Amino acid sequence: MRRTFLKLCFVLAASAFANNALAQNYPNRTIRIVVPYAAGGGVSVLAQIVGNKLSELLKQPVIIDNRPGAGGNLGADLVAKSPPDGYTVLLTTSAHASVGAMYRTLPYDPVKDFVPVTMVIATQFVVGGSLKNPAKDLRELIALARANPGSMNYGSSGPGSSLHLFAELLKSAAGVDFVHIPYRGDAAMITSLISGDIQLAFLPQANAVANVQGNLIRGLAVTGTKRMEALPDIATALEQSVTGLEGGSWNAMFVAAGTPSDIVLTLQQAVAKALADPQVRDRMTSVGQEPVGNTPAEFDAQFKAEIAKFARVIEQAKIQKLD
Repeated sequence: MRRTFLKLCFVLAASAFANNALAQNYPNRTIRIVVPYAAGGGVSVLAQIVGNKLSELLKQPVIIDNRPGAGGNLGADLVAKSPPDGYTVLLTTSAHASVGAMYRTLPYDPVKDFVPVTMVIATQFVVGGSLKNPAKDLRELIALARANPGSMNYGSSGPGSSLHLFAELLKSAAGVDFVHIPYRGDAAMITSLISGDIQLAFLPQANAVANVQGNLIRGLAVTGTKRMEALPDIATALEQSVTGLEGGSWNAMFVAAGTPSDIVLTLQQAVAKALADPQVRDRMTSVGQEPVGNTPAEFDAQFKAEIAKFARVIEQAKIQKLD
């Protein structure tokens, strides 16, 4: 028994020593940022901007590895199964908070297999309305929906997407019913909103601003707690007495579970410093992205709160789980 105990102590001490040495030497080689979406998309562009600055700050190469497939699950699984040493980093979207409730089975656990590093950016959504619909704001749209139950529909970029779940949050918060029309991505959804085939859609900020400013769609509300600088005349949902929509989308970094906390903190602090760079910050804010760079503990709390929120939405709306 004593020999077994001493052996266990030796193993634990050796592991602690190895982790400490690993953290002290981090980073000393190339860091890979895995983006679970196609090259050229918004997440990939963000990864390149942040990665270039991280390389400069950490004095090591940073490469972007696009691994699209299975709705982002392919790339996430790769990081979940990578060595927990901080050299393979997942940069993904807020969809990571809903996959556990949205899929029947996953090859990884979105909570247990990852350590949250930091939220990189946050963006609001625009509640967009068709110009063919008479509602001028969210209040009027809700009033019309209540007066004509089941007569209005909304589009989303796909089942389980953030745009889908926020529309379901609206239904619950306002006590109204809209018919869901899912599309394959944002582009087809926005085209249908412009043509009037759908009356409502939650839109990513980057896509919404130009279409509202170009008078192709009507901005009914914005999510979040304050108005957008690019669309100052559009009131928040809160200003229109609709609660529960405070928030939007985000992009954030995760590493594999078991990564030493010192490495996680080093990475987070480097990201926060990169986001504070005036050129990086200006590039993001110019397209409506809010640089964040919060601590691992702060982001972990936000992440778990969103997991619980989206799980409730999916259950209450009886959204069919994906295979």
